[in-house]
Amino acid sequence: MIVVATDAPLDAKSLQRLAARAIFALARTGSTYSNGSGDFAIAFSTHPSQRVTGAAGPQPRSVLPTDGVSGLFEAVLDATEEAVDNSLLKATDVTANGRTIRALPIDALTAILKKYGRGK
Repeated sequence: MIVVATDAPLDAKSLQRLAARAIFALARTGSTYSNGSGDFAIAFSTHPSQRVTGAAGPQPRSVLPTDGVSGLFEAVLDATEEAVDNSLLKATDVTANGRTIRALPIDALTAILKKYGRGK
């Protein structure tokens, strides 16, 4: 599950599009999708004008125009991709039910990246 939080004044449609970009970012990390994969994202805004109040009748809302959302799309893509990379690189070995799943061997990964001109 991916949670996207922003303080930008976005309406429901823009938030839906923002959440979709988070899912697109999983593809950048090599994720595949299949029935029942469980990959989903939600997005919400904390902007004061988007809050529901007890006031009766219509309430004024500030909303970022559609053409002003591209920068947020890029930020969500980058942040989601980085979060996945960080989780992979900070993982530890896990043992349960007599099985151990090993974390990525960081030294070996670094060596491969250097070999192919991708590491420092």
